Amino acid sequence: MSEFNFSEEDNKAVEWCEKNYQKLTSEYKKIMMEQYILFCKKHRNYGTGNVNVGTSLETDADVKLALTGLWFRLNDKIQRLRQLVVNGEPDTVGESVQDTFQDLSVYGIIAQIVQQKKFK
Repeated sequence: MSEFNFSEEDNKAVEWCEKNYQKLTSEYKKIMMEQYILFCKKHRNYGTGNVNVGTSLETDADVKLALTGLWFRLNDKIQRLRQLVVNGEPDTVGESVQDTFQDLSVYGIIAQIVQQKKFK
């Protein structure tokens, strides 16, 4: 975490959690890296244009447009999750529950970067 500037309180919370929940925090970090790799692979395929819709994300309207697009994508994933988990429908398109959770996670992080006007 050396490249990030976290407060002393934040660092203490991380140290405590890693000390008391070693297996859990290890698995969390592993999944975070898998998410990062997925993001990088998809970003390599699509670039920023599919999220920022050709805008420079400099205005609030640009951000709103991009976030609206992300909302649609997230809603598609939530509906997919509902079909798989709540309704118990079988997977017929090759997108598992895990795939859906991964997409939701990555889109959630992308949305935060978009809100900061940094998805460029």
